[in-house]
Amino acid sequence: MATVNVRYIVDDVATSIDFYTTHFGFEVESDAAPAFAAVRRGDLRLLLSGETSSAGRPMPDGRRPVPGGWARIQLLVTDLAAEVERLRAAGLVFRNATVKVPVDRRSSSMIRRAIRSSCSSPAETWTWPLSWA
Repeated sequence: MATVNVRYIVDDVATSIDFYTTHFGFEVESDAAPAFAAVRRGDLRLLLSGETSSAGRPMPDGRRPVPGGWARIQLLVTDLAAEVERLRAAGLVFRNATVKVPVDRRSSSMIRRAIRSSCSSPAETWTWPLSWA
């Protein structure tokens, strides 16, 4: 399979690197913090772009890219319950419970952190949306 690149606009590249490598097994591919970093897990490459990165440049109308939206990545695990428990034990908070769907089980998690990723949330709440399958 070819590598899939997903760009996340983040407020703090170094903290984002730590989050993805510590909790989700990503490996640092390149680190030019505070502007940019790339982390990889298998064929998924996350491009973590800070305000000073090329992705942080203003649009022609003056708007700046900011963390926000409901972007999701899906990480496959063999034991969903064990993975959710591991993340909870590490202090991560899920927004909702695991739900049963016709084909498999998924927990749409909104993991609260002190930094922003590319997801929508109130200004005081930072979240990471991830779908577990």
